Amino acid sequence: MQASLASSYLPTLRAGRWFSALAPQFADLLLALAQPRSLETGEALFLRGDALEGGLFAVVRGSIGFSGVGGQSEQAREALLTRMGPATWFGEIALFDGSPRTHDAHAMEPSVVLQVPRQPLLDWLRQHPAHWHDLGVLMSGRMRAAFAALEDLALLPAPQRLARRLVAMARGYGERLDDVPARPRLDITQEQLARMLSISRQTTNVLLQGLQARGLIRVQRGEIEILQWQALCAERF
Repeated sequence: MQASLASSYLPTLRAGRWFSALAPQFADLLLALAQPRSLETGEALFLRGDALEGGLFAVVRGSIGFSGVGGQSEQAREALLTRMGPATWFGEIALFDGSPRTHDAHAMEPSVVLQVPRQPLLDWLRQHPAHWHDLGVLMSGRMRAAFAALEDLALLPAPQRLARRLVAMARGYGERLDDVPARPRLDITQEQLARMLSISRQTTNVLLQGLQARGLIRVQRGEIEILQWQALCAERF
């Protein structure tokens, strides 16, 4: 029953670069084990320090935001590190080291996630160890994206960081197979974008208004539409 429901999301999963490259044996196993889980806006998928109940996850509807909190309790700040949309898989790092979750994961809108239980997946991998390489490929892609974000934070001024993040989100952080639409629409608020870039909401608004005044984007409530894709890509360097 659950496997059949998970299979209904197969077209979405095949739009992802990682899943589409898997051998049928591994892809079928993930679908057979996957359990769909619905989340309302703001609902936690897991929190920092949680035990590893779910081994691997895939977003098939909506988006999941990953955040961390730092500082003393009265001055604590929350940073939105990234958000993952449909066809994105995550949770592979904990499969390797068995450690608790390192960040909070919340639904940023009504979402559906496929959850692959950790122990049955590990049991299967012990019998088919060659497929650990597939999980290593998934993890290496995550590490590349993390290093790129760290480089942006260390080297680029806020305007370029903003442009690069908009382009990266429109491209699904490189995890989707499909081409970027001519005029991508990003469902994200200015507050969320500010938290991702570690700048103030006011600064984010000023930067977005500047791009809008130049005709590169259109800012609407909870949405940013990219009007001039090539120009915005050039803006990020």
